[in-house]
Amino acid sequence: MSFKKNKYVIIKKAISRDLASFVANYFCMQKQVYDTCSQSKYISPFEVLLGYYEDKDDQIPNTYCQYANIAMETLMLKCQPEMEKVTGLKLDPNYSYARIYKKGDELKRHKDRFSCEISTTMNLGGDDWPIYLEPSGKEGMKGIKVDLKPGDML
Repeated sequence: MSFKKNKYVIIKKAISRDLASFVANYFCMQKQVYDTCSQSKYISPFEVLLGYYEDKDDQIPNTYCQYANIAMETLMLKCQPEMEKVTGLKLDPNYSYARIYKKGDELKRHKDRFSCEISTTMNLGGDDWPIYLEPSGKEGMKGIKVDLKPGDML
């Protein structure tokens, strides 16, 4: 599949299932640490270094997420050479963002900000959760269903 033609590509087994599972478990434990520290009032409710829960103004309310998690930043750098190969572009890493989706969560159709001009989505584990793409950007178009397995990258 051509990145330039379709504006996206699926990279099967971009990382091993073992690495995906390790990072997923790490991030779930990070959430547990945040929950424990928050509930015990060990951290300020305004502290975001350990992550935070999106509120009603964000894309998926009451869902744990984090910018610049060290494991995710490391994973971004690990995947950069493969992304450059597939896109044919020299990429400058900007940031990582991770979220733990839960049953009932729905990421509504949206357009990422400019700094996400070239971005990736990776399945690290959990239940099947298809992603729908509409690369033309036209409203009302039926999306292309993409199923990623743990370790696959879009």
